[in-house]
Amino acid sequence: MATPSEKLAEALSELQKLQKDRNVAVIKASDLKTTYKQLLKANGFIKDVIKGWYISTRPDEKKGDTTSWFMSFWDFASIYLNERFEEGWCLSPDQSLLLHCGNRIIPKQLLVRSPKANNNIVQLLHGTSILDYKLDIPANDSRVNLNGLQVYSIESGLIAVGTDFYSRHAIDARTCLAMVRDASLLLEKLLEGGHSVIAGRLAGAFRNIGNDRISDNILKTMKSAGYFVREEDPFTDPLPEHILSVRETSPYVSRIKLMWHQMRGMVIENFSEPRSLPTDIESYMKEVEEHYAEDAYHSLSIEGYRVTPELIEHVRGGNWNPAGNEVDKEARNAMAARGYYQAFQAVKESIRKILAGGNPGEVADTDHPDWYRELFAPSVAVGLVKPADLAGYRNNQVYIKGSMHTPLNPEAVRDAIPALFELIRSEGNAGVRAVLGHFIFVYIHPYMDGNGRIGRFLFNTMLASGGYSWTVVPVEQRDAYMAALERASVDGDIRDFAKFLGALVKESES
Repeated sequence: MATPSEKLAEALSELQKLQKDRNVAVIKASDLKTTYKQLLKANGFIKDVIKGWYISTRPDEKKGDTTSWFMSFWDFASIYLNERFEEGWCLSPDQSLLLHCGNRIIPKQLLVRSPKANNNIVQLLHGTSILDYKLDIPANDSRVNLNGLQVYSIESGLIAVGTDFYSRHAIDARTCLAMVRDASLLLEKLLEGGHSVIAGRLAGAFRNIGNDRISDNILKTMKSAGYFVREEDPFTDPLPEHILSVRETSPYVSRIKLMWHQMRGMVIENFSEPRSLPTDIESYMKEVEEHYAEDAYHSLSIEGYRVTPELIEHVRGGNWNPAGNEVDKEARNAMAARGYYQAFQAVKESIRKILAGGNPGEVADTDHPDWYRELFAPSVAVGLVKPADLAGYRNNQVYIKGSMHTPLNPEAVRDAIPALFELIRSEGNAGVRAVLGHFIFVYIHPYMDGNGRIGRFLFNTMLASGGYSWTVVPVEQRDAYMAALERASVDGDIRDFAKFLGALVKESES
């Protein structure tokens, strides 16, 4: 008779096969034997979403942890809705446009249309739900499949959304508008439906983002077809010229530019005026070095490492010896501390370049890969991290523990990071460079690990470019720090994050 351990191993083997075949963590009840499901649930490897549906989890996941669910949400929605409605369903036009422009934030309630629906709310995990409406769905030529999700096409979505979409989701709306290359598909649907009011709204929306060509084309074509169209801008504020390029093909670049434009004013309101660059570079660098121990302790502790002041001094004193000291070799915390020390030295060199007159954006763009390599070189040396992980930006999707924000996909990272550093390069206010540089870097999450630490290094490097003092984010304020980041990422509201960091900078200079 098989032992309990052997039975669990057998169940895990079946779970692994399912995950490998589908490349998702969503399981239907019919996929596994009842005994396997019971064993896997009892040992924390799967958990219920709704009756008959499960997701994979980690056995060490604590009660209330949202990570596994948020990681699985969109895969679950795709598999569950296709199982239930086959191809006869579609997400709401608002949600469709959000997904088109790269906004994969987990909604509290996912709105679904289907002729087979029954106007029912399906309660899911952690306060999320699906609301299915018994409504007709767009024709096949007005729908697209986006990673397994049935959504409105961009053109049909722009026609279907109401005016409030432009005020509630201004960044997303402008990003979607910037993805439209010409007016032909829009005009086909506008003319077929006789949508003169919507045509006027879209003409105003395209003119708002600086695309007069499409705006004029809509107005002239509708007029030629006998429709009276009154142009009306649905946005609540004008967009300055040259924020968006009509030739930009990446929605992620457009999103980053729009976020920067929308958020910079709030940062300036909550930050003290930048100073001039310090004339005594050595004195400033000495002050930076004096912050090393405190900064290392707090920054590493925020990331969950158990780091003591003694360990930090052990590393700084050159007593770290992974080749001859088994404690050092096996201690993950020691590797993190040594990596932080090495990265800190690289960051100091970047600050020197800036204080000597280098453009802050150019310096950080060139040097931040060095910070990353130094951060993880000790872990590579002892085999905790694969050498390939030092190659650069990630090639896989990552998720942030407990966050409803889904970082950009790997392809999007390679579009967004150059756009971020170009914005930093051209930004004249050091406080804006510091706050938005930090926020958008972790929003993108370009590396498999270390994004928070690199983001805080970038923050302090940009602070130096404005003559501010090195500023430590205390681990005691981690909850407030993470909550402010989450609000900026999910709600697009930078106010709390700007206030939080602005207060820390003032305190560090008092």
